[in-house]
Amino acid sequence: MSSQKKNNPIALLILVGGGLLLIVAALLFANQIPAATPTPAVAFEEETYPEIQRVSINEAKAALDSGSALIVDVRSAEAFQGSHISGAINIPLGELEARLGELDKAQWIITYCT
Repeated sequence: MSSQKKNNPIALLILVGGGLLLIVAALLFANQIPAATPTPAVAFEEETYPEIQRVSINEAKAALDSGSALIVDVRSAEAFQGSHISGAINIPLGELEARLGELDKAQWIITYCT
């Protein structure tokens, strides 16, 4: 029995040491991977210009269909070629100021970029 008692402290020391190593490894691993935190819902904040009238999709379609509005897509030519509103013309935003003379000022001009 006395030989068993001598082996017990060594076995206990190995178990405790191994357990401590596992705890240290878990702590190191936990510090490398950030904990998942819930992301709060963020409302889309649109840059607003009170002097510019907002137009609903239905209003824009009705105006285009009746011929009372010109729809101008201000995205790049590549994006316009990919897809666009039927009947819209493309004047990229960077060119808009220089090309304003191409637009009929008597018409309602509706711009979009998405």
